[in-house]
Amino acid sequence: MSEIKQLIVKKYLTDDEIKKLEGNWIDEDYMKIPVIDSDIDIYYIENGEKKLLLKFRKNVIDDNLIKIGWESYKKLAKPSRGRGASAGPIDKQGTYWSKRQIVDTKKWSTSYLLKDGRKSIMKVNNQVASNPIGFYEKTNNFPNLPCRLTHFTRTNYDKFQQGLPFIKKINELYKSLVPENYKKQWDHSDKKPELKIKDTCFSTITINRNFRTALHRDGGDFKQGFGNLTVIERGKYSGGYTILPQFGVAVDVRTNDFLAMDVHQWHSNTPIYETPEQKIYNKDLVPDYKDNPKVGTMGLYKNYTRLTFVCYLREKLANCDDNVDKRFLNPSDSKKIQ
Repeated sequence: MSEIKQLIVKKYLTDDEIKKLEGNWIDEDYMKIPVIDSDIDIYYIENGEKKLLLKFRKNVIDDNLIKIGWESYKKLAKPSRGRGASAGPIDKQGTYWSKRQIVDTKKWSTSYLLKDGRKSIMKVNNQVASNPIGFYEKTNNFPNLPCRLTHFTRTNYDKFQQGLPFIKKINELYKSLVPENYKKQWDHSDKKPELKIKDTCFSTITINRNFRTALHRDGGDFKQGFGNLTVIERGKYSGGYTILPQFGVAVDVRTNDFLAMDVHQWHSNTPIYETPEQKIYNKDLVPDYKDNPKVGTMGLYKNYTRLTFVCYLREKLANCDDNVDKRFLNPSDSKKIQ
């Protein structure tokens, strides 16, 4: 087995400089080295200590598992208006918001007027196709919901279970590549084993479809863990690199690949686009989705598909009550709590 290439990078932007870019679109101009598309471990030095930024491995997930993941989860990236800074600056001219009267807009969040003229209680973000499956803790936005299986997990439970071999492979890669952090995450997840995905150290998987994220850092996940990212694509496209602009590093994660990265560092995606040749190829694809362009969910209405899967552990699940209402964990009881 050949030795894995290692690279040590530095910060090209100060912490204050990168913070000011939160919620902005990041393009390839922030790359300081050619895009990563082969096996590599990347580190950085902080306070004299060598720290892991990411590990990338090419073609390590078998096609049969990719097929399982696609068939199980391709329909579960539902529209969401709650993705915060990652959804980008409010697109006032876009299809979705141009149909609404928005008020009190600040960067990536806005209120809007309801049909009766009242202002919406919640401030929301651009609508994107992004949805968590698995388990989630009680949140301020939904204080009446306890720790639970997410709604779309309970209502698509057979599909969720069907796809677990794909998720377990991601868990296996995490364990083999970042064992120290994996062990800490496993131990934390085992504090509430009924609130984690069986035989993994994950509680939750965020599934995104054609979602180009703006600059953000992940929040709510286990602070000593790593984000575990893979992609399933259909059709052809270019770009969509996972970029950490403070370090000038971008990774081209494609089908069969695996990326473990420090998601507590600032990251986003470069533009996703089709070349003229790719558009010709994609034109002949049989559609897998029936999206309505009038809705205006960002990134959709393309013939190609880029599904991303981010597997992680919700840190606060360890604080959940021991007597969680079993109806929120048992999909057979889902109708009782709609």
